[in-house]
Amino acid sequence: MDASIPVNPELLRAVGLPEPGGDSKDARGRVLVAAGCLEVPGAILLCAEAALRVGAGKVRIATCRDLALPVGLALPEARVLALPQTPEGRIAPEAAGLVAGQARGCDAFLVGPGMMDDADTSGLVRALLADPPGAALVLDAGAMAALAEDPDLVRCLEPHAVITPHAGEMARLLGRERDAIETDPLGAAREAASRFRTVTVMKGARTHVVLPDGTAYRHEAGHPGLATAGSGDVLAGLIAGLLARGAEPRDAALWGVWLHGAAGRRCARDCGGIGFLARELSPAVPSILAGVLAGTEA
Repeated sequence: MDASIPVNPELLRAVGLPEPGGDSKDARGRVLVAAGCLEVPGAILLCAEAALRVGAGKVRIATCRDLALPVGLALPEARVLALPQTPEGRIAPEAAGLVAGQARGCDAFLVGPGMMDDADTSGLVRALLADPPGAALVLDAGAMAALAEDPDLVRCLEPHAVITPHAGEMARLLGRERDAIETDPLGAAREAASRFRTVTVMKGARTHVVLPDGTAYRHEAGHPGLATAGSGDVLAGLIAGLLARGAEPRDAALWGVWLHGAAGRRCARDCGGIGFLARELSPAVPSILAGVLAGTEA
């Protein structure tokens, strides 16, 4: 089972995307982003803007109390929930009930960007998933550490959750050395997708998207400039926004990976190579998305 399917515009057009019904914001879907800490506040903005740029109608942000006001001012399109925080400036595990209540009113739920891989984050994620809210779920960054401790956390979710590890995070998930993951990223993605029953996005120079049944897709049309701080937060936000629009987890992952890579190529073209910033990716997405759907983006 070594063969994988290339991700390209032809595949994406065959997959398609749900068209929002009517002209209301709610018809385009609602995303809840639970993210951030005082050390990494910008991740919240990167993923939340990406969700809006890919077409989600509304974004709610749940973050620690000291970040809520500046985040709301920086992204005035979002509704922001100020949560209890730990002395270290992270979302407190006891905030899980507040976050879960918000998630029940949303179509997609993104957890983890800008969160630390520590006991507080694992406790929060475990509490959130003890009573799954029903929204399509994306676990990113620090939130994935909870899976390493309890592989059953998301196994029975329908639709399947999406996880977005890079090599270091995958090593933690599978209990291996990073070198082993980098030697066989597709094999690692297949193992994770099977173990956790997730749509697994194994990020890298070649990104693999693997389904729980072992079906694998590969994306090779990114750009080296995407290896920059915050880039993964943008990808997670794109996937969450597409889920909110009604895309199935596989389709949201495939579209998100392609749009992320295409935005990187466009930014590289405009700036002359590497050196573009993660915040510059999302503004490129709407026109790229329109081009793929119209058959003019290759």
